[in-house]
Amino acid sequence: MISKSTIKLIKSLALKKYRIKEKLFLVEGDKNVIEVLNSNYKTERLFATKTFVYENENSCSKAISTTKVEHSEIKRTSLLQNPQNALAICSLPEKQLFPEILNNNLSVYLDDIQDPGNLGTIIRICDWFNIEYLFCSPNTADLYNPKVIQASMGSFCRVQIFKSKFEQVAGLAKLSRAPIFGAFLEGKNIYTEILPAKAILVMGNEGNGIHKELENIIDRKIKIPEFSEKENSAESLNVSVATAIICSEFKRKSFF
Repeated sequence: MISKSTIKLIKSLALKKYRIKEKLFLVEGDKNVIEVLNSNYKTERLFATKTFVYENENSCSKAISTTKVEHSEIKRTSLLQNPQNALAICSLPEKQLFPEILNNNLSVYLDDIQDPGNLGTIIRICDWFNIEYLFCSPNTADLYNPKVIQASMGSFCRVQIFKSKFEQVAGLAKLSRAPIFGAFLEGKNIYTEILPAKAILVMGNEGNGIHKELENIIDRKIKIPEFSEKENSAESLNVSVATAIICSEFKRKSFF
């Protein structure tokens, strides 16, 4: 059974201030829970149905505490509209050491991405394309927001993510001799540009794009060209969609 005090704790983890206060975050969804159980994160408490525990016995044994509950209890406790069979309360990790050098790979910097769904999806994209590091500005959405965790589909366990001011990332780029590319509507066509294997890609805020003060530090402006011939068409692409397309092109050109 999930106690009232535990339900209250779980509900509170929807807010960043309580995640920081309790040093905990919530993971929901069967795939996400299995991923976090098999990662370096510490799972303090696992609540799952008997079937889930039976089918994932080895993974569930890695939780410090496991409580078998009915699905109705998970439904009453969950932050999701359609909860699955497990939820986990995990410890926030210690702060990672900032990288000293960039290897021969692509990294991404997010300039104030606000939507948790976009951030979670970009984390998943970074995992798919084997992005070395994902850097996030201080005002980017919180990694441990439940909506970010949900959208990442477990990829948050595998991608190295850092909150950092752009100046620090730019310094790392200079030290590593990695050019900085930025996505702009007035940039050059990514399909005709030379895109190196080692670089940092900057993606801007959903509504405002990349901040003006970052523009002078960015080496090369690029864009995804519009192919529509209609008089009225989309003004821009969703930032996570754009990130996927640009990362794909970087990887394609470095691979072939």
